[in-house]
Amino acid sequence: MRLSGKVALITGGSRGIGFATAKILSENGATVIITARNQERLEKSISKIPNSMGIAADIRNSNDVKNVVNKTIEKFGRLDILVNNAGIFPKIKQLHEIDEDEWNEVLDVNLTGQFRFTKEAIPHLQKTSGSIINISSDAGIKAYQGFNADAYSASKAALILLTKCWALEYSKDKIRVNCICPGVVDTDMTKPFLKTQKDKEFMNSEHPIGRIGQPDEIGKAVLYFASDDASWTTGAVLTVDG
Repeated sequence: MRLSGKVALITGGSRGIGFATAKILSENGATVIITARNQERLEKSISKIPNSMGIAADIRNSNDVKNVVNKTIEKFGRLDILVNNAGIFPKIKQLHEIDEDEWNEVLDVNLTGQFRFTKEAIPHLQKTSGSIINISSDAGIKAYQGFNADAYSASKAALILLTKCWALEYSKDKIRVNCICPGVVDTDMTKPFLKTQKDKEFMNSEHPIGRIGQPDEIGKAVLYFASDDASWTTGAVLTVDG
């Protein structure tokens, strides 16, 4: 198995891309720890993933983040893979309609939250020459007409550049840091935009391949970066967007 003996921590792992990723990494031999705020959903998710453990946590809370990493090390003695997947999506509004609390919440979860987990994980990844995979978005690469989610786009763009910064910063420790930028994927986050058949047809047509993505298609890209198949790949930004 490609990840035999590895320990992987996935934020926002109870549903969507995070859940699909956790399942794929587990199926490839990794022991998987997933985090989410909702304890009930977390328990349902780990019941479907072999060799997994769930730890409830709020990515906005530094003590919660430290607790997740500490419990992982106490239980398994190591950390090899960190998948920074957790994120939230704001209501679609133009810039002048966004209040400061809305703006700050998105950046706190989608950007500072990734900083919190990475900061706590680094000392342990240094010991294993581990791998970090950041889940950004194609909205972090380009602007889309009518897609008025400025805080989201800003956070995802920042995560792309942080990927490159961290890749250089920790290259001496042989920690690989890579980034995936999905297009529209069929998850709970995107369901509000896919309410009608017309919505679905429009969204499918926006992707040259003719459809939106599935969570496991992102999970398979994570598997590549997490495995030794990507042993000479760091600082890379991979669009998986149809």
